[in-house]
Amino acid sequence: MRRLLNVERLAQLFFEPEEAEGDVEPESEPESEDFDDEMDDLGFVLKEESEEEEPPTRVQSATRWSAQTKGRRGSPARSRSPLRSEPWKTMEDTDTAPAVSRFQPRRAPGVQVKRLSPQSPKDLFLLFFATDTVRTVCSNTNKNAAKNKDLWEKYTWTELETEELYQFFGLLIYMSLVSLPSLRDYWRQNHIFSVALPAKVMTIHRFRSIFRNIHLSDPEEDEYKDKLFRVRPLYDDILRACQAYYHPTRELIVDERIEAATAKTGMARHMKDKPAKSGMKLFVLAESNSGYTLRFSIHTGKPVTASEHGLPYDVVMNLIEPSWLGTGYHIYMDSFYTSPKLFRDLASMEFGACGTYRESRKGCPRGRANALTERCERGSVRWIREGPILFVKWMDTQEVSVCSTIHPAFSGKTVQRRVKKRDRRRTGRDIPCPTPVMAYNKNMGGVDPSDQLIQYLSTRRRTTPWCRTMLLHFLDIATTNAFILHREMSTAKHVQPTEHRDFMVELVCQLCGTDTAGVPQSRRAHHVPVPIVTAADASRKASKGRLKCKQCRQVDNRSDTPWKCQACNVPLCLVVDRNCFLEWHK
Repeated sequence: MRRLLNVERLAQLFFEPEEAEGDVEPESEPESEDFDDEMDDLGFVLKEESEEEEPPTRVQSATRWSAQTKGRRGSPARSRSPLRSEPWKTMEDTDTAPAVSRFQPRRAPGVQVKRLSPQSPKDLFLLFFATDTVRTVCSNTNKNAAKNKDLWEKYTWTELETEELYQFFGLLIYMSLVSLPSLRDYWRQNHIFSVALPAKVMTIHRFRSIFRNIHLSDPEEDEYKDKLFRVRPLYDDILRACQAYYHPTRELIVDERIEAATAKTGMARHMKDKPAKSGMKLFVLAESNSGYTLRFSIHTGKPVTASEHGLPYDVVMNLIEPSWLGTGYHIYMDSFYTSPKLFRDLASMEFGACGTYRESRKGCPRGRANALTERCERGSVRWIREGPILFVKWMDTQEVSVCSTIHPAFSGKTVQRRVKKRDRRRTGRDIPCPTPVMAYNKNMGGVDPSDQLIQYLSTRRRTTPWCRTMLLHFLDIATTNAFILHREMSTAKHVQPTEHRDFMVELVCQLCGTDTAGVPQSRRAHHVPVPIVTAADASRKASKGRLKCKQCRQVDNRSDTPWKCQACNVPLCLVVDRNCFLEWHK
């Protein structure tokens, strides 16, 4: 037996619990009309206990109608949220920035060494490559060379000393100053590419031998503890030194670098916007004003355990430690890192943040009324504030999206742009610019300042093992940070700082033990030719103790000689038609 229900009675029964709760507002008239139409078309029936079976199509249609009605009833409640329905505002609307956290650094910002004491470029470099650190690298390199001596029988290995490794580093820096097509050209004599310094410091065979055998970790204790075990000792020492000798000012930047590497380690990454398109990826925390590298981490690939908030969130949180930085810092970043979740957590830690963002990120506003379109005039501004986070869109040559927790939306400032008139002539025009965009361009400018300094004079060379690539980058970080320390100390003493290139030239001279003319400092002593060996037997005077002349070896004309320089302790020819002694000391 069937009993048909009146449509009005069914609607009354259906909405009684909802009206009793009073949590959901009544539907608007157009929505109720649609609802009635659906009810009229449905022909809904209820079934009592009876032997007759109802066709399955009616039950399925009733279930489908119930699900659709519940979904439609819930959707207006979600759309009525003021946070989601708030339209984009314009420049005419006033915005109040949140209170900025007080700047409280752990140490006084600036250089953390004696500013007024004289510090040579080598002294500043030794802060990062200390004698103990270099001594450890020498010990590990000697062990690795002894382990690999069967592979390099062509070169006779002698124990590597600390002073010789500093000379090796000096030559690597020299090669960043003087660029030649190949490594062999640095030792070529009587040629258009001839340069004097490398051959006077060490032979090309010794340089290649050190470069092939250099090892940062102990070969006897090498175990796969983590992917960075081969560079871990030097990596930790450089990281501690970067934090120890400088404390940053308020504005910081987070960015990434790519060091070109060809090794297939599973850690290589590709970034089309970087000078080196693929290689080892580093995440860097640097000071905006000076470009000093404060902290960095090497990206080792996808982690074993999935991250709760994603890689960009974890990178920023790991680079920033209030325990050594302090609070109140302003951090600038690009769209790879920016997310509302990150900015809210940084604000709770009393860190401000500003950066470009991607609309696809969770929590970013989209689909709002009064949004920026391609037809908007150049200089148009749209903004929305959601709690402490400000989202700003600005129309320049293309749309620019910036997110900030430390700036107001617009403060009336303008920037000058060249625009084309109808007669196709370009003229300058001031257009409005949002405050977060101006702050982002000032502090980050699209390029990391520390990355700029490193790229100018980089020791990067083509090499297969990735650990050598990282060694060269550690060397770049040390030389760049040493120059920044020199510049800050000179400013504190009201002295004109040395130019970057001149600083590097002086550093090369001090590491290699030469003057700016390329003459080894040890040759300034009393130089006279003396016999290599004094023979008691007169018949053996012409043959005993003869060695290869070092000057002749540089021009590929090897000759034996019984003479050497007393001060330099270098075998040199001294004959009527060939005076290598004079040529060597020029």
